[in-house]
Amino acid sequence: MRNRFDRQLEELNEMLIHMGELCETAIEEATGALEGHDIARAKAVITADSEIDQMEKEIENLCLKLLLQQQPVARDLRRISASLKMITDMERIGDQTADIADIVIATKSTEEKNLKDINRMAEATVKMVRDSVSAYVQKDLELARRVMVADDEVDDLFDLVKGDLVKFISDHKGSAGDEAIDLIMIAKYLERIGDHATNIAEWVEFSITGIHAGGTAI
Repeated sequence: MRNRFDRQLEELNEMLIHMGELCETAIEEATGALEGHDIARAKAVITADSEIDQMEKEIENLCLKLLLQQQPVARDLRRISASLKMITDMERIGDQTADIADIVIATKSTEEKNLKDINRMAEATVKMVRDSVSAYVQKDLELARRVMVADDEVDDLFDLVKGDLVKFISDHKGSAGDEAIDLIMIAKYLERIGDHATNIAEWVEFSITGIHAGGTAI
């Protein structure tokens, strides 16, 4: 029975890795669509969100099966419970990349000079998502805690982007200002993605230590 349980836990790890990879790709594709104002690419991000949603359902079903059909010890119970929390945050990451794609579709092209720090935010959040899932699979508490610290960088970049764009809005009127507001919204979505990656890392910490740092991204 334990061997079968261990195999199912390994399957759970693989599914979480795949869902994390889908989220990473969605972030990269959404911001790539923004940079090139690529409508087709943005629409593909929205379509891909349904795959992330489906992965959430499949992982949830496996977790419930493990809880109901097996008798996990405390350590395993924490890992399964953490997985259920993690996939909720990953599903929300998918939603927020789709929100970015919606903005790309609805707006005109943006000037490249406005996107440098937004691209830095995207790169930082992709790494946070990747590292948080890796920390879970590898049971790496130090890596999970580095993800939590990395959220400060994303927050600082958001403040930088917002400050620059608010100044731009005050200096420009009409459509240019409207586009800057859209970019602030995109930066805010990336900041929230960083929060969700932090939530994942906190659940990794819980799965290892039994202690949860708290905090929930909205």
